[in-house]
Parts: sequence; C-alpha cells; structure tokens
Amino acid sequence: MKKFFTLVVMFISILIFAEDVIKIGAIFPLTGPAAATGVKIKYAIEVAQEIINGVYPDIDLDLAKSQGLSNLNGAKIQFIFADHQANPELAMAEAERLIQNEKVVALIGCYHSSATKPASQIAEKYGIPFVAGSSSSAALTERGLKWFFRIAPHDGMETDFFFLYLNYLKEKYGANLSRVAVVYIDNEYGVHASLMVKEKIKKYSGFNLVADIKYPANVTNVDIEVQKIRAAKPDVIIHASYIGDMTMFVKKYKEFNVMPKVVLSFCGGYQDPQFVINLGKDANFFSGTNATTSALFSKMAILARINQLYKAKSGVDIDGPTLEDFASAMVIAEAINIAKSTDPSKILEILQTQTFSAPYFVSGKIKFGPDGQNLYSASVMTQILDGIYEAVWPEAFQTKEPVPYFPEWNKR
Repeated sequence: MKKFFTLVVMFISILIFAEDVIKIGAIFPLTGPAAATGVKIKYAIEVAQEIINGVYPDIDLDLAKSQGLSNLNGAKIQFIFADHQANPELAMAEAERLIQNEKVVALIGCYHSSATKPASQIAEKYGIPFVAGSSSSAALTERGLKWFFRIAPHDGMETDFFFLYLNYLKEKYGANLSRVAVVYIDNEYGVHASLMVKEKIKKYSGFNLVADIKYPANVTNVDIEVQKIRAAKPDVIIHASYIGDMTMFVKKYKEFNVMPKVVLSFCGGYQDPQFVINLGKDANFFSGTNATTSALFSKMAILARINQLYKAKSGVDIDGPTLEDFASAMVIAEAINIAKSTDPSKILEILQTQTFSAPYFVSGKIKFGPDGQNLYSASVMTQILDGIYEAVWPEAFQTKEPVPYFPEWNKR
C-alpha cells in the first residue's frame, strides 16, 4: 500500500511539473538568406519570454507584474524555436514536428508569408492556435481559417496607407506624384503585395501604374530590373523586398542614377536597421510603413524599456517587424493566461473575443476581427533622415516633417 501511495505521489508530481512549463512553437528563418532578420526576431521572442516569466514593474503589462502566468500557478512559458530557412516546405515540416513531438500548445511565426502559409495550415489541421506577427500577405487572412491570427497590417491595408500618404505629400507639399512602379520579389509576399498595388491604385485618382517589375527570390543581380525601372521614369517606386535584395536595388539605383521622388516599402527589407548600416547616407530619403522607430522611444516609455532589454541582447534597436513578432509572443501568452488553460479551444475563444493591451504600439491595443486580422494598425510612415527612421505621418505621431523628393545622389 505504501509503495502504491508513493507511486501515486510521484505521478501527481510529474503532472504538476509538466504543467509548470508551457511550450509554444516559434518558427523563423534562423539560417539562410534571411538569417540576420530571423536571429533578431529570436532575440525579441526571448525578451518576451523574460518579461512573461520574470517581474518587470516598470512595464505596464499584466504579464510583467508577476513571475509566469498568474492564472496558471505561475507556470512558465517556453518558446521552442525552429528554423525554416526561408523554405515553405521546411516551415510546414517544423510546424508538424513542434505539434507532434514537442507538444506545443500554440505556434507563432514565420516572418516570410510564404512560410507562414503552409505552417498555419498544419496548425489548422491539428486545431492549434497560430499567431503571426509580421507576415503581411493579405491572402493569409482570406483563407477562412479558424485558428489563424495576424498582428501586422496586411499588404492591402499598407497599400491604402501608401496612397493616403502620397496624397498627403501632394496636398501639403505640392509634390508632383503620378507615375507609379511596383517592384517585388517572386514569392507569396511579393506577388500579393503587387496585386494590392494594382487593385488599390484604381481607388485613388491621379496615379498611373507605369511599371510592374518582378524578380526571382534567389536574385543575385538586378541590372535588368533597374534598367526597366529607369526607362519607365516613375515618380514613385513601391517595393516588396527583403534586406538583401533591397540593398542590391538601392546600389543599382545609384549606379544607374534612378531618381524617383518617393520610394515606399512594404514590411520587409527597408524596415531592417541593417538597411542603414549597409548603405550609409544612400539609405536616406527612403520611406516605408513601420510599427515602430527609435525616434518614438522618447514619446513611449514602455516601448523604450522593451527596446532597452532587446538592445542588450541584439546590439541594435528593435524595428517594426521584430516588434510585431514580439507582440505575437506576448499576445499568445496572455491568451493562455486569460483562458486559465492550455486547452486550444479555450485559447481560441480568448483570441477571438479579447482586446489585448499593447502600449508598445502607437495603436495601444490589439483585437482580432472575424478573419483573424488585427483591426488596429500600429503603422506610421517613416522616412530615413540623417540615418534615423523618423515618423513623418500621420502628423499626430510626427517626429520630423517628410522630405517629398529625392536629392541627387552626388549631393547627399
């Protein structure tokens, strides 16, 4: 009898210990062409884990006030990282492995929309919540999935934001902007972004699409593409690119003396601070939507504190896409805590109904619509001025006025 009692106690102890750590899968490009971005996102997820599992009284978030998940006896969150290497098939395989072998209760990821798409299909198959941070393809929330949620504004929302900003430049500064070129990588992210430009441009009078330039995901030379852009003489170039290819394009714009008035970028390469490191003064005057910028830190104390923790790990300031993936980690952990359970259906109900506090975004909150899309866009338009991503629009968040033209390359 004593032996039986001992076994029962051991079994209960094992169950309790198992509940002390809650595993969440985090699938990102930790090696391969986007490794630099993936590693920075990993640092942000690690910061989120430290905030959740520790005590940070100076961060006004419920999960920062006590160690672990207060509604689950202080259970700790552990993010289990997986590397998809910018390969959609590998992302799908890693999602399956994390669910089947690691027994994760939810997934976050995958930065690349082309990787997020198949990975989230696996989550749907198993009935596991999937919260995407920075993947921007509008198609992701057009699939009718029950278990998928996305924090970043999708590329349809970003495209509307672009044209509203261009109209602002025309109205306030008299900018002569009509000829538009779209330049995009040949993958889920780029192709869908280009479709949004072609669709949305019809809504806004005074704009014409003069070039549609697609390039391969494994591009190593963009001479031909840049020559086509130059021949089209666009006033505005809209990019859907990653850091490596965006850097290539800018170098060739300078070499071939391509002189648009405005260059706008979807969530991707431009937003990575490595863009400024790669290009120095040649990065100035490029623009794009961003969930954050270092220029906002002085106005947002909680964001500045999170950045302090992040920079201690990464050596750089947090950027927009990275902050969106940080948010995905915080939101899924908070959903589990509010649900008081790791039961996927209970977590799902919270994701579908709860408004989450997000004082690190200019929007201040996150709430998902029926399609899983966050209803509150955190974006501001940024422009690199003297090496700093300044918030230039809307005016309520402006840290500097925009420069509505490109100076000549040799006069920077």
